[in-house]
Amino acid sequence: MDYTNAIEINQIKKVYDGFTLGALSFTVPKGCVMGFVGQNGAGKSTTIKAILNVIKPNSGDIKVLGFDSVTEEKQYKDDIAVVFDSLPFHEGLNARKVDRILKSIYKKWNSEVFFHYLKRFNLPEKKKLGDFSKGMKMKFQIATALSHDAKLLIMDEATSGLDPVVRSEMLDVFMEYMQDEEHTILMSSHITSDLEKIADCVTFIHNGQLLLSGYKDEILENHGIIQCEEAYIKEIDEADIVSIRRNDFGASVMIKNRTQTGSKYAGAVVDSASLDDILLFYVRGLTGREWRI
Repeated sequence: MDYTNAIEINQIKKVYDGFTLGALSFTVPKGCVMGFVGQNGAGKSTTIKAILNVIKPNSGDIKVLGFDSVTEEKQYKDDIAVVFDSLPFHEGLNARKVDRILKSIYKKWNSEVFFHYLKRFNLPEKKKLGDFSKGMKMKFQIATALSHDAKLLIMDEATSGLDPVVRSEMLDVFMEYMQDEEHTILMSSHITSDLEKIADCVTFIHNGQLLLSGYKDEILENHGIIQCEEAYIKEIDEADIVSIRRNDFGASVMIKNRTQTGSKYAGAVVDSASLDDILLFYVRGLTGREWRI
């Protein structure tokens, strides 16, 4: 099937006791890496479970690779791969046994590719998975995810808890996977430094609600932080402000349309904003325009 967006989420809502997701809408364009950003408990895993049809939203609909996630689930299941933050395989299994199991599940399972990744990641074929370190378990999941020619790779906090060397190695593998423009990644993470390296697009959520979604470079270019004395705050157009962080020496003001207002604040120091900064200022701005550290 021909499709423009690998994932289309349209007004999905899921209500739990004490937490409500949505109504949430965003798209993941085909051929891109989408960073899915939010604090723990923001609703990232709930959204991913809805995409995978593990949970049923109370309302709204989702399309995956052009198919309805509920009524046409069988049409796309072979073409997606999922990497969780914990190993989904029985820890008594070894790589050879997993290969035999997955060969019977996936039509396009490729044992040659699987064992190539095991060798590349220095993973033993006969050792029980329960004896693997956290980093080895994550590498093993990625090896299985990339061995059945999946068009869509979904990762839920996959790099969380890994050391920087292993994370860097995994990001290199994901970049190789993306060389073919037919592939798409949805990468849920709170490690924004990883997403700044690899993501094409980012979607921020907080407490089940969408904060911001778009192309990463445009979001980074459009946001800036004005470092100023308190007296200068009144010179900043309120429509440009995300929120204001005050301290004993002055204030940091995040503006959201930096490319359009650069000349307006030519006399001020406007620093670049990181994805972490953007998430922080938007989240703190939900409870009031100004906050203090």
